[in-house]
Formats: sequence, C-alpha cells, structure tokens
Amino acid sequence: MEKAMHQAHNLSYAEYSSKLDTRLKVEEKRQKEFEQGQKMFAQLDRQLHR
Repeated sequence: MEKAMHQAHNLSYAEYSSKLDTRLKVEEKRQKEFEQGQKMFAQLDRQLHR
C-alpha cells in the first residue's frame, strides 16, 4: 500500500494519514478520477449497445 500511495500521489502513507489537507486533496483527486472513469465506461457501454 505504501508503494502504491507513493506512485499514485507522490507521498507516503504516514504523510497522507497525518495531514488532513493532504488527505482531502488525495481523496478529491480519487473522486474525480473515479467519476471520469464512470463517464468513460458509460460512453463505451452506450456505443456498444447501439
């Protein structure tokens, strides 16, 4: 998990868990990426079912 956190967000899990503002930024980024992925999936799904 430490390696994944560092690769994805360039910070350690200890830093993530200790700083609230950093945690909020990471979670906001995750949410945006999730929503973007959902939109892409929905577009592909619509194209496949035409």
